[in-house]
Amino acid sequence: MSTARASYQAAVDAYVAAGGDASVQRVITAIAQVSKKLDQWYDRQLADLGISHGDWSVLSQLATADGGPLTPSRLADAAGLAASSMTSRLDRMCRRGLVERTPDPSNRTRVLVTLTDPGWQLFAEAVRDADVVESDILAGLSLDERRELADLLEVVLIRLDHTG
Repeated sequence: MSTARASYQAAVDAYVAAGGDASVQRVITAIAQVSKKLDQWYDRQLADLGISHGDWSVLSQLATADGGPLTPSRLADAAGLAASSMTSRLDRMCRRGLVERTPDPSNRTRVLVTLTDPGWQLFAEAVRDADVVESDILAGLSLDERRELADLLEVVLIRLDHTG
């Protein structure tokens, strides 16, 4: 048995011994371990690109905002940061040329943040690099199995959203 598999089984066994349902613990432990391993890989990938998770949060929020600008407060909320922390992050990202701040034409007390061309390029590079690894991870599953897995995980996410 591989080290990862043994670690997974030990975690499941511990939760079951404490009174957890085995089928529930298998799923939850597997999701947690997949998430942990992906986070570790993404950390390395982002470090190779010279950005942090927080920078990635800004890049991805801006890239998926239908091309429109976002306010620093909306970016801070999405990243789970205080506004002051987002200001520092945006300062660094502006110096690197990844984002730019412009005054909001409809509210002069507010600024809007947009991705620059280099920001878009970095976002696209990160997505392409991640897609290669993510595709390799899922290569052992057929297209139907991937769809089924995605459907089941989406049900779990919806239930989590409704639970709290």
